[in-house]
Amino acid sequence: MIYTSKYIKFLFVTIGMFVLLAMNSISSFSQVPPPKPKVKPNLNVNLEEKEGEVKDTLEKDLVIIDHADIAIGIIGEGRQLFKEVRQVEMRQGETYMYCDSAFLYDNNNVRAWGNVIIQQGDSMNIFSDSLFYNGFEKKADFYGEVVLESTEQKLFTDRLNYDLTTKIASYFEGATLTNDTTHLTSKIGYYYVGDNMAFFKDSVVVVDPQFELKSDTLKFDTKEKITYFLGPTLISQNEGKIYCEDGFYDIKNKKAEFEKKAQYQKGEEKAWADLMTYDGNKKETTLTGKARFIDGPKQAKADVIRYEEGKEITNLEGNAFYKDENQEIRSEKIRYDKKNEEYSTKGRSRMSDPPQILVADRIDFDGNVGIAVGNVIWRDTTQDVSISHCDSVTYLKDEDFLKAMGGRPLMTIQMDEDSLFLASDTLISFKPNPEDSVRTLLAYPDVRLFKSDLQAVCDSLVYSEMDSIFKFYDDPIIWSDTSQFSADTIHIQLVEKKVNRIYLFRNSFMINSPDEVYFNQIKGKNNIVFFENDEVRRMKVNGNAESIYFAVDDDEKYIGSNKTVASSMLLYFGNNQVDNIKFYTQPKAKFTPMEKATDEEQKLDGFNWDTSRRPMTLEDLFFEPNKSKTKIQTALPPKGKLNLDSRSEENLNLNIKTIKQ
Repeated sequence: MIYTSKYIKFLFVTIGMFVLLAMNSISSFSQVPPPKPKVKPNLNVNLEEKEGEVKDTLEKDLVIIDHADIAIGIIGEGRQLFKEVRQVEMRQGETYMYCDSAFLYDNNNVRAWGNVIIQQGDSMNIFSDSLFYNGFEKKADFYGEVVLESTEQKLFTDRLNYDLTTKIASYFEGATLTNDTTHLTSKIGYYYVGDNMAFFKDSVVVVDPQFELKSDTLKFDTKEKITYFLGPTLISQNEGKIYCEDGFYDIKNKKAEFEKKAQYQKGEEKAWADLMTYDGNKKETTLTGKARFIDGPKQAKADVIRYEEGKEITNLEGNAFYKDENQEIRSEKIRYDKKNEEYSTKGRSRMSDPPQILVADRIDFDGNVGIAVGNVIWRDTTQDVSISHCDSVTYLKDEDFLKAMGGRPLMTIQMDEDSLFLASDTLISFKPNPEDSVRTLLAYPDVRLFKSDLQAVCDSLVYSEMDSIFKFYDDPIIWSDTSQFSADTIHIQLVEKKVNRIYLFRNSFMINSPDEVYFNQIKGKNNIVFFENDEVRRMKVNGNAESIYFAVDDDEKYIGSNKTVASSMLLYFGNNQVDNIKFYTQPKAKFTPMEKATDEEQKLDGFNWDTSRRPMTLEDLFFEPNKSKTKIQTALPPKGKLNLDSRSEENLNLNIKTIKQ
């Protein structure tokens, strides 16, 4: 886009050069002096004086022979014939004629041949082999090797017509106009001296060391120095070409327009538009109407493409589109600053840098740092991951770093037929190794996760595409169906985009309650929860394992609680309920019938069934948290607010500890 504008501008300048040279040569026809203005008759005049003035006027309109070496004259029947040999000198008014031989007949008509010369003033001479001059109509027809010579230019043709009354010079059988370096040829040419206008028609060709022009019709205003392209025109310069079927070039004001199928081409560079304009004063090139540019893999389209040469700034306005080897940009407006390697967009914008896509109301990019503002959406198509619902995104291209802030940034991960949604105040995506495609996600604070069968909250989170593990830090809680999991740190591992395992590190606590009346509880140092088909199947607790399990009879009635303490234990689940428990290393168990069980015997230390924080819908991810934490035991959590005071990131790099079954 930038280079195209430069070459278009250069061609415009050279066009002006050739037009100025070529048209100045044609303008030599204008050396014919204009006729004297006509004066209305005055009836109160001396008739004898007027008779003398009329006689003088008639003499001025006659062809006068000033000199002839040999003159033969015949007078009869109103016809006078002279045969002139050797040098003949004639004149009519301010026009002088020279030839080897001539016939003067009907008093004012001339046929001349042999070294014919006509002079008008000091700046124009016409040479030919022969001449017919009608002195009554003041029309001259030149034949055979006609040469019109002005100060710097020459016109060559086989026949030239010149009307002294209308001030029109014309040719119809082809002509060549030349100076030292530039040659113009056409089959038909007109020059209107009175109107300061010249026309060249049919196979117009201009050849110059710097360019070549071919046109059907050219029109040139010799006074205003404006060239008009009135038919198919092709301008070539080096390997560059401009084509149009209408337009003009204003030499004085340094302005040009090319329209009607306007095109530009140089190598792989191509440009099209309904109208191409150049303003030499502003040094600005504009492509208007279905403007398009191609340079190999680079493409640009817009309603208007405007290039500011001095500032090296290109503007795409209206349905703007740009594409290169790496990225694709769509917007209402795109502004590119070549000097500073910066671009910006206005209006709803979409930037695609596969596999990443960025959408925003405005995008600013300086070559490395990009800022997207206004309802920003980012997506990684390879990983089926997206970020939305944020006010701004900062992007570092060299580091492949992205930070989303403002509003409530939402990350969406497509998982088979379901989606996982994660929201926080800030989301950061980056590649630990720029050479890899694997990304890492950081989320903080007030992290909330929603999936149809899994929900979670925490203060900060880390997710790596390398191992597909979510790491929850600072007061994390996870809910799955009727189960709640809590610990100092929680990891969720995905396999083929499904929850495979949940790791609970330090102070792990699991609560299960199908009816939210009685709560099965398991706590310990570390805990691993195993999933199959998105349901809890087993759980292994290592270190200081404790459990409370409520037993039921065949009628599904509670009969009592089993409280067990052991070094470790293994639990099996069915239909999201505890089905069997195995205890290891000197377990201690106590059974208490329901009628004798107290509240203390029904709850382990640290018990907290917290449904108020559980996001039950996607909408719950965007609510501001409550100022106080509410711990309740209800079937459905209220849509409240939660304030997480702790925003610690000190454990973000915690490694998973392997716990064997």
